[in-house]
This record gives sequence, structure tokens and C-alpha cells, in this order.
Amino acid sequence: MRIGTTTDAESAAPITIVSIPAGHPYVQRATADPRVTVLADPVAPGTDPAVWWPPAALDPAWIRAYADEASLLHIHFGTESFPPGHLTACLDAAHAVGWPVVFTLHDLEHPQLGDSSAYLAQLDELMAGADAVTTLTVGAARTVRERWGRRATVIPHPSVLPRSAAIEPALGSGRVVGVHLKDLRPGVDGPGTVRVLGAALRALRDAGHDVRGEVRLHHRVRDADAAAEVRELCAASDALDLVEHERLADDELFAALARLDACVLPYRHGTHSGWLELCWDLGVPVAAPRVGFFAEQHDDGTVASFARTDPAELATALGTLWSAPASRPASPARDALVEQRRGVRSVMDAAIAERHAELYRRLLDGTHPLEGRTA
Repeated sequence: MRIGTTTDAESAAPITIVSIPAGHPYVQRATADPRVTVLADPVAPGTDPAVWWPPAALDPAWIRAYADEASLLHIHFGTESFPPGHLTACLDAAHAVGWPVVFTLHDLEHPQLGDSSAYLAQLDELMAGADAVTTLTVGAARTVRERWGRRATVIPHPSVLPRSAAIEPALGSGRVVGVHLKDLRPGVDGPGTVRVLGAALRALRDAGHDVRGEVRLHHRVRDADAAAEVRELCAASDALDLVEHERLADDELFAALARLDACVLPYRHGTHSGWLELCWDLGVPVAAPRVGFFAEQHDDGTVASFARTDPAELATALGTLWSAPASRPASPARDALVEQRRGVRSVMDAAIAERHAELYRRLLDGTHPLEGRTA
């Protein structure tokens, strides 16, 4: 790898990368700079092309076989299927063929796993071998520095809502607070969140607010006992409506969220949230449990934190969020906010893509400090 000054021609030169994964919307927006090309996720014979996991490109033999097709490896997520040492072997293979490696820390604890110990060991491997580390918030970067002694570049989460999405929510008479439990993955506390939400709504009703809760749950769940408890809690509460359904198509999801006065995140642990970003795009205020760095993703007053087991704090958070005129769905203020945020996102997304392209270029031309590499 050459060390030197980048010329204008080199700065504009195309860059082809392998991203783990490639087809995810986050990656597509982060790599939208015209200088960057991302190889498509490899599809194993006989498998569904929409299923990118476990990522076939994250394999030493694949990296060696496609060494001439790309010049850099960027790992985001999808590593949990691999045994100890596999990621180190992949990073070694990438370095052997001349590929720098970027790792973006999305999660300090894995949202899909009940036990994150194996994932935490993978983070140790990635932090030891990656040439550059990025993350989404200052708080996560601070943790990276404290835990691994690495300097992480902070690049915010890009937009989630497609530019072409047309949202036309209906305005109801009272306020609606929603929580989407989806399939009750391990990082979601379904019964605990519903219990706290029900108590918070009772307190708000006693204070004179016309409000109800909408609890959404997939028909197929990972924790049948938790789903049964959620059903019992909703049936026993006159403030909660339970809606069970199949996984929503994107346009159905956008419409379901856009009609809310606020959305409560149901996480027992976490670091960052793409769901929160989608709500921000839709102008929906978010009440987030005080875990991870959710509150750092947007500091404009549209995210309110609460202790996840404290109904009084949740009630206060919701009241704070409702003080803004744009909290009401289908209102002129909400419509104006969504339009304003579309413009903000257009600028932000371009800047995020440019920052990724510049990081790749600095790694390839040797002007980025390769701290953390094993000699």
C-alpha cells in the first residue's frame, strides 16, 4: 500500500468494495457515493436470493478467489453464524490480498441473541484486526475507546424511509401510542414493555388525556410464552389494543407508524436503532428506554428517554413528546415536519456516503492511520 499524497484523479477514481452485507438498505445508502461500487451478496445455489445470511463473502477462500474483483472489505453485521477465529481468518485473508478492512460497530450487544458472549468475542477479533472502525454515536465511540483502545469515526445513521414513499395517515380523535413487538426477538421485552405502557397510559388517562395503546405482534413469534403473556396483559387492560398480523410489507409498516402520536421502543438492551430512524423520517416522536445510545441518535427533542421498568417516567416522556404540535399525525405541522426532514435527509445521506467514500480512499492510498493492525 503506497503512502503519499492523493491526487484529484485518484480521489475521483472508482472504488469497488465487498460489504457484509451488500443488499441491506443501510449499506445501500451509506455507499451511494458515485465513486463506490459494492459487489452483490453471493447467493449459494438453491437458496433464496433475498436471504443474505450467513454471508458467503465472509470466508477466507471466497476472499482469495475474488481478490481481483474488489479492493476493500467493510463488515457491518451478519457475523453471528461463525465460530471463534473465523473472522480473524477472514481479516488475515483480506490483508493478504491487499484489502484494508473497515468495521462498523452497530451493536455492542447482539439484538438477535439471548446470550451475546460469543458475539462479544467476535467484537474482540474485529477490533483487533480492522484497519478502521466506525460507529453511529459519540457514546458508542467512547465505549470503543474505553473497551478496545480504538478510535472510532462517528458517522450517523442514514435515512430509512425511501424517498418515493407516499404516506397518508388518518387522524383519529384521541392519541395513539404504539409499540411493535414483531416476532419477540431476544432483545425485545414484550411483557415488560406492555406492562409498563399499560400503567403509563392509565396514569395519563387519570390525568385527563384521551389516549390508548396499540400493541402489534407477529403471528409467528420466537417466544410463545412471552406472546401469551402479552395477550393476557392486553386483554386485561381497557387502554391497550392488541393487533396480531403477519410481517408487514414496507408500505404497510410506514402507514402503521405514521398514524401514531408516539412510538415506544420495546428493547431490553440495545445500542442503536434503525426503527428509531424510521420514526424520525416519518415525524413520529419516540419514547426510548434508557439503554444503549438511542437518545444520541437525534438530539432535537423528538426522542425522550425513560427507565424501561418505570411507568411514571414513560408517562412523563410521552407528555413531553406531545408538547410539540407536530406530534399529531395527519396534521399540517406533522406534514411540514416530514417534508422538512426529507430535505435534511437528502443532504445528510449524501454527506454520509461521501464520508464513507473518503474513508475508503484514505485507506487505499495509505493516508489513513492504520492503527490497530497486527504486523
